[in-house]
Amino acid sequence: MDFVLSEEQRMLADSLRRRVGELWTLSRRRQARTNAALDATAWSALAELGVLGLTISSDHEGFGEDPASLLPVHGELGRGLVAEPVIPSAVIAATVLARAGNDDAEARWLPAIASGAAILTLAYLEPGRRYAARPANTHATRGASGWILDGEKSAVWHGGAATAWIVSAADEAGATVLLMVPRDVPGVAVLDTPTMDATRAARLTFTGVQLDDSALLAQGHAADAAIEAGLQWGIAALCAQAAGAMERLLALTVDYLRTRKQFNQPLAAFQALQHKLADMAIAKELALSMAYVSVAALTEPDAAERRRRISAAKIEAARAGRQVGQLAVQLHGGMGMTDELELGDYFKRLTAVDLLLGDTAYHYAQMAAQERTA
Repeated sequence: MDFVLSEEQRMLADSLRRRVGELWTLSRRRQARTNAALDATAWSALAELGVLGLTISSDHEGFGEDPASLLPVHGELGRGLVAEPVIPSAVIAATVLARAGNDDAEARWLPAIASGAAILTLAYLEPGRRYAARPANTHATRGASGWILDGEKSAVWHGGAATAWIVSAADEAGATVLLMVPRDVPGVAVLDTPTMDATRAARLTFTGVQLDDSALLAQGHAADAAIEAGLQWGIAALCAQAAGAMERLLALTVDYLRTRKQFNQPLAAFQALQHKLADMAIAKELALSMAYVSVAALTEPDAAERRRRISAAKIEAARAGRQVGQLAVQLHGGMGMTDELELGDYFKRLTAVDLLLGDTAYHYAQMAAQERTA
């Protein structure tokens, strides 16, 4: 895979950095933490820049970029701590739709995702089942004119802002079914809550939700494969965002140590602190390198090797994020724990990276499983 940015990719990254700098300021992030509603201005800006349709096929009004484009774009989103549902909707849900094989659903929803008119998110996690991707306690049964959905989904990333949810459920035979559930359908209860990193998650409860046959996106192996592909693309984008956040956090820490003085010397002049900065820089570069690995893995034809690479990248993004975040707080001293600095926002986001889309223990288990079956 060629990771040399094209002229168009460089221009997009530069435009995105400027726009992010204008819209995702510290004061605006503070306001957004107390507001559950989606920022329409920010979301429209992302759509206008092409971020939401980046990898959606040109047949569906997207730009049809290859996976390598995730790196510069999501690196900038991470650098600016963009909290909007870009990964849940424009990456994960768009990939699931594209892999599900339902032409009518693609034609209806993918252009709406690309334009920002619709927000979709994948509802696959269930209470008490950690990161298990296959549904067990959410059931879809055949009704007289379609499907009847019952069950509960937890930790649905930006589920409260969604126009519709892609819900996984088990059919009568225990096979996975993917259903498109519009927000306004009767029988759905939504509990929207903030997360520690200023994004949001929701718990969805489905009680006798009736859906027609057009709601079916995929069933059986096709549904499982679509979910796996969506999560893998989401992890690759998340790794790129984590690397971008680490880059910005390192720059903030360097600026602070150059400004803050002790014994009439800037803190950056002390060798022990320089060593800590070097550790942060190395961790950031390792995370960036593994973000490249994750993006390259998306085109790997061998499924087991693709899983290994994706999990390895996620593990390194989480490890490096914790190291960079904790060192940044330590090097800022007491100021690092205050709400006056945006340092804490980056620390929380990098801490949350480990919990999203499978934590470190889960991905170690995934890698071990691939080794056993190799």
